[in-house]
Amino acid sequence: MNTGPDLAHALRRSAELKEQLVAFGQGRSFERRLGALLSEAAHPEDSLDEETAIGVIDRFLLQYRLPDGNTVADRFVARRKDLHESDRQMVLAWRDPVEGLFEVRGKDRDSLLLLNLLDDLEYRTYSNAGRSTFRGLARGGFLSARLVALAPIPGTWLLSGTVSFYPRSAAPEIARAALGLATSRPELVFRNPAKIEQGWQRMREDRAAFAEFCGGDELVLPLAEAEGLLNAYYRHRQEAATAEQPIPARGRRRTAPELPVFELPPELADADTIGVIYDEVDGLNFYADYGTLRDLFADPALAGRRQHQGLLRTYVREESITPLPIRRLAAAHPETVDLVFRKVLRKPDFTWGEHGDALLRRRKPWYYENEPRPGVSVIGDRLSELLGAERC
Repeated sequence: MNTGPDLAHALRRSAELKEQLVAFGQGRSFERRLGALLSEAAHPEDSLDEETAIGVIDRFLLQYRLPDGNTVADRFVARRKDLHESDRQMVLAWRDPVEGLFEVRGKDRDSLLLLNLLDDLEYRTYSNAGRSTFRGLARGGFLSARLVALAPIPGTWLLSGTVSFYPRSAAPEIARAALGLATSRPELVFRNPAKIEQGWQRMREDRAAFAEFCGGDELVLPLAEAEGLLNAYYRHRQEAATAEQPIPARGRRRTAPELPVFELPPELADADTIGVIYDEVDGLNFYADYGTLRDLFADPALAGRRQHQGLLRTYVREESITPLPIRRLAAAHPETVDLVFRKVLRKPDFTWGEHGDALLRRRKPWYYENEPRPGVSVIGDRLSELLGAERC
């Protein structure tokens, strides 16, 4: 563990740079954008507590994307021509914080050894506010925090923004909260490369089970029928997982967490049909009026109808819709795909083979800019232990 003058200097310098970055981000250049974010985070009675405000400001400085794609941290480094290269690298490293719920695995006078219950990785963590930050925090306790790399010192991390501390007795609540985060924000889990491969394997297994239970990996169903089938599938998977658990000790029963009722997103409520596609890369997705779109590719004569024209244009133009459904239909209907797009786009020379990929990349650049990640999250070993202990 590095406790020498280099570390002490890096901690002092990180405090100075963070103070300067905060002042820069709260300047007039960013006043309107930051103000809007703070207003959005305010409680209904228009009050904004200090902890929430600090969290909003920290995310704004390090992660919020300005119109040119840069962060406030990028602008700060570009403006400050006087910064040493090590200072520049330190600030730029802060743009990729680690968010999580952490268990204290070790503690010394100046630092904590934290295990992130989400990504199952350990982080040697310091505070540039001084060692008093950790006073009263015992091994086995928990933190809710954001960490940023202390770039000049490999393997060291800093607390960033607000921190909440919890005693060891809060383990059941922390475990449930971590499970919720791992499920709703799998990108936090996949900071660990090992979890990415585990996620892909888990998703392959889940996709195969889905196709076997539902009769295929692509379905077109009315809304209520889709929800009913998916709830039945999740119950089936839960029952199978519970059956695989070790036989409990005498006097105890096998238990499984109660699954919430699955409901499709409200924006799909008015759709005549729901497309349910479990793709090997994009995972499980839902698409409004997918049956109507599939009819169009099966019968290009429908391209003359306003309803079908508008639907395909929506699928192409809407950024929130991935390229998956269009790619699927193009692959399933190679003999009609060119004719459909020529009629709807009014481009007589359009061919899917020559122009299709470029069309989707132009309309949905975000999809191609991000590396694919598994759609199934993975629970770390320690979190599994905590959840298992709670159910015993």
